[in-house]
Amino acid sequence: MKLKLYSLFFITACILLLSCKTAKKMYEKGNYDEAVQLAARKLQKKPNDAATLDILQNAYRFAVEDHETTIKNNSNSTNDLRSEWNYNEYLSLQRLYDAIRKTPAVFDIVHPADYSSFVATFQEEASNARYDRGVSLMENNNKNSYKQAYYEFQKALDLKPGDLSAKQKMDEAYSNAVTNIIVLPVAQSGYQYSSYNYNYGNFDYSIMNYLTTNNNNPFVRYYSPGDANGRNIRTDMITELHFSNIDIDHYRDQRSSREVSKEVVVKERVIKPDSVVKEYATVKARITTIRRTLQSNGLLQVTVKDNTNRWIWSDTYRGDYNWSAEFSSYTGDARALSEEDKKLVDYREQFPPGNDEIIRVIMNEIQNKAACGIKDYFNRF
Repeated sequence: MKLKLYSLFFITACILLLSCKTAKKMYEKGNYDEAVQLAARKLQKKPNDAATLDILQNAYRFAVEDHETTIKNNSNSTNDLRSEWNYNEYLSLQRLYDAIRKTPAVFDIVHPADYSSFVATFQEEASNARYDRGVSLMENNNKNSYKQAYYEFQKALDLKPGDLSAKQKMDEAYSNAVTNIIVLPVAQSGYQYSSYNYNYGNFDYSIMNYLTTNNNNPFVRYYSPGDANGRNIRTDMITELHFSNIDIDHYRDQRSSREVSKEVVVKERVIKPDSVVKEYATVKARITTIRRTLQSNGLLQVTVKDNTNRWIWSDTYRGDYNWSAEFSSYTGDARALSEEDKKLVDYREQFPPGNDEIIRVIMNEIQNKAACGIKDYFNRF
């Protein structure tokens, strides 16, 4: 039991010693704020530690001098963010006050200053400065300025949560900064294309779902025509999807033939029980192999126009379907076939899938490529 108590005491002593050395080390490096925080935490457990108290008093004095010098320099600046800079300085000073205040005995010795009124004053001024910067940016009346204004109002709200005026301005800036993109349904043109039993609504839905769920640009929004009309969304750009070509080819056969032969026993004559005479003959067969292939593809053209119908960007995406099968038949004597030949001729004649399945595969590939391409283009905005 004594050993356990001794070990616990030793570990505690090491932790306290490390804390003191850390505060001293921060003080010697000139990191006065951190030195105050570390020393204050140590003194909460051991308020009579004279060495730590001395570190805290000196570190606090130098920290206050440093912050007040910075505040004075900031005040002489013409930068409209000077209030925010000073707000951060006073916030740091108030943190030091709060850290020391947690130990009343130390608080009465150090007598730290309460900067809460300065924090509140400069927090208000900093928020107002951000608000004014946002209003000024909005006067430029272009999307880039509206984006910058949005972040200014957002910062104003961070400094003054619940400010209704800043929230309204932030929403207004965003509304003007965002690019609303209307994605039109895929155009169904051409007899061949329209004759396939494919659910084009799923194609449109999948494109929209990918764009909305993988959108990394906060200032880009995608809408279907119906959604945009129903919500009275301003149209900035229109994305058109048009299949310029879908080629469902007929399968093609490539034939190759080869002749095989083998020596086989055609007759046996028993002369005596331990003597058999075998007669051999050559048997032949012709193996015909058919390699059946089908290649189909489709092309989707994506075009982006602005709200004046002016061309902005376009790209083409291709989907392919490649199918092949191989099977064989033979004529002649089956005894001429090797084991491998027998496996080949066991394969039944195969035919490619129906057109609906082919176009489903093609459109899935095109859909994935087009959705990624559209997203990548608008993420540059």
